[in-house]
Amino acid sequence: MGDKEVILNVNRRRFNCFTCRKTFNEKLDFVGARKAYTHRYAENIVKQLITSNVSNVAENNGLTDEEVNSMLEDIAKNVLPINLNNLRRLGIDEISLVKGQGKFIVVLVDIDSGKLIGLVKETKQFEIENVMKKWGEEVLERIEEVSIDMTGNYKSLVDKICPNAVVTVDRFHVTKIIHEELNQARIAENQTALELKIEDREKVFDSLKGNKYIILKAEEHLTYKQKLKLNIIREASPLIAIMHSLKEEFRNLFNTSEDSGTGILGLLDWLEKAEPYYQKSVKTIKRWFGEIAGYFERKTTKGVVEGINNKLKLIKRNGFGFRNFRNFEIRALLSWHHNINLAR
Repeated sequence: MGDKEVILNVNRRRFNCFTCRKTFNEKLDFVGARKAYTHRYAENIVKQLITSNVSNVAENNGLTDEEVNSMLEDIAKNVLPINLNNLRRLGIDEISLVKGQGKFIVVLVDIDSGKLIGLVKETKQFEIENVMKKWGEEVLERIEEVSIDMTGNYKSLVDKICPNAVVTVDRFHVTKIIHEELNQARIAENQTALELKIEDREKVFDSLKGNKYIILKAEEHLTYKQKLKLNIIREASPLIAIMHSLKEEFRNLFNTSEDSGTGILGLLDWLEKAEPYYQKSVKTIKRWFGEIAGYFERKTTKGVVEGINNKLKLIKRNGFGFRNFRNFEIRALLSWHHNINLAR
C-alpha cells in the first residue's frame, strides 16, 4: 500500500461486565482509545514532523493542525517521562528559541549517553529547579557532576538540589573568553595604528585586518600559507605575538596535562604570566578557579552538549521556528528517545 491513504473499517465488539454490569468496547493494541488512527499512522506523521512543521504535514496528509498535534502527544506518552536511572553527569546550557528576540531556553543533557533529557522554557533558576525536581530526589542524589558555563547562575542551583555533585566549567567556554579578549586586542591594535607613521601603519593594517581566525585558530591546524601570515602578524604587532603565544600555551595546558596536580600548577603559572595581557580573562578564571581546575581530574567537556544544541537548531529551522514551547519540547525529546519504526 506504500504511502497511500488506507481506511480500516474495524468492528469493535462491545461486552457486558458480569460484575458491574457496565458495557465496554473491545481494546485494540494498534489503535488508541477513542482514536480514529492507528499507532503506526501516528508514527508516520511524527516522522514527517522531524523534517517539517505542523501546518505542512497537516496539509500534505489531509489533516488539521489539531489532529497532528494530538498524534504528537500520543507518541510522546510512550516515551515521556524519560528514564533517568543511569544519569551521572549532567550538562546545562542555553539556546535561543526565537532568534533575535532574546528568548533563551535551558538545555539539559546526559553527558554520558549524549542525549537530550530535558528543556526548560526560561532561564530563571526557579523554573530549572522545578523541572529537575520532577526527576525525583533519588535521581538528583545520583548525579556526580554537573558541567556548566560561566554565564548562567547555575552553580548555586546545583549546590542546592544535587547534594553529591561537583560543578565543573567547560574548558571550551574558558577558551572562548580568552579568544574574545585576544580579538579585542587585535581590533585595538588596528585603531592604535592610526597614530603610527604611514609605512608602519600600512604594515599593521595589512597584517591584522581580516585575519581574526588565523589568530584564534589553533596554530597546529593552520595551513602553510596561514602560518606564514601568522608570522607576519607577529612581526607587525609584538603585543598580539605575546597574547597569541599565551593563548596557545593555555590550549596546550588542557590538552597535555596528565593529572590534576600538573594541570592546576600549570594553570596557576599561566595566570601569573597572562595577567598583564589578559586582565579580564584572568579575573574570570580566578573567580571560577575551582570549577575550571576540576577539568584536570575528570576531563569533562560539553562538546556533546554543543552537538545537541546544533541538532536543536536544525529542528527549530525545520519547524520554521516555534512559538509553542511544548510542541518544540516534545519534538526535540522524541528525536533522541524514540526510534520510529514503520515496519512494526
